[in-house]
Amino acid sequence: MADKRIYSARGDVIETTRPVQVSRYRGFTRINHWITAACVIVLLLSGFALFHPSLFFLTALFGDGQTARWLHPIVGVVLVLSFLPMFVQLWKLNLFRREDAQWTSRLGDVLKGNEERLPELGKYNAGQKLVFWGMAVLIVALAATGFMVWEQYFPDLVTIAARRVALAVHALAAVGMILLFILHVYAAIWTRGTIRAMTRGTVTGGWAYRHHRKWLRELAARRRGSTAS
Repeated sequence: MADKRIYSARGDVIETTRPVQVSRYRGFTRINHWITAACVIVLLLSGFALFHPSLFFLTALFGDGQTARWLHPIVGVVLVLSFLPMFVQLWKLNLFRREDAQWTSRLGDVLKGNEERLPELGKYNAGQKLVFWGMAVLIVALAATGFMVWEQYFPDLVTIAARRVALAVHALAAVGMILLFILHVYAAIWTRGTIRAMTRGTVTGGWAYRHHRKWLRELAARRRGSTAS
């Protein structure tokens, strides 16, 4: 059966295919996501290389130590510029709702896959929202402290004492970013069908009904309203 779109709003679409396909992310959002992810990976690897002499061998991934040192802050700026439009697009959808508290209180059922015991959710669950806001806070912290220690362009921005504190905060924020990144990747692999949303842009109707039923109901309601009008 040929694909036929029957509703579209903000890039979310239910299509009359078998099985039903639900468009979850537009192309722009997916590209934005993968640029951000690539920046995080480059920053983590180059950051490790500059963090301790025992990890200096990682600079070979970028050519040499000087290149890694030059590249790290530049990619940091790209990360900020990439995450900003993503934040503008998604921050409202990541506001915490009453059902998020219920979902969090039933983490045991989440881990066991007992979806029928969980509340109906919007486009994101509480775990995804925590990752989103955690990333936002950590990126701000990393960017702010990064500028403070970027001596090549901002040698007199702060005192030496403040720069030392900024380095410590930068390292701690980087550890937090590593943990969040691992959690994000693990959750995407663990919940089957999630990676497809960021590669193809679509999920099956069954996946949407199982994991984000409230979001699916909202799309269906908008479709009915659009058809009625």
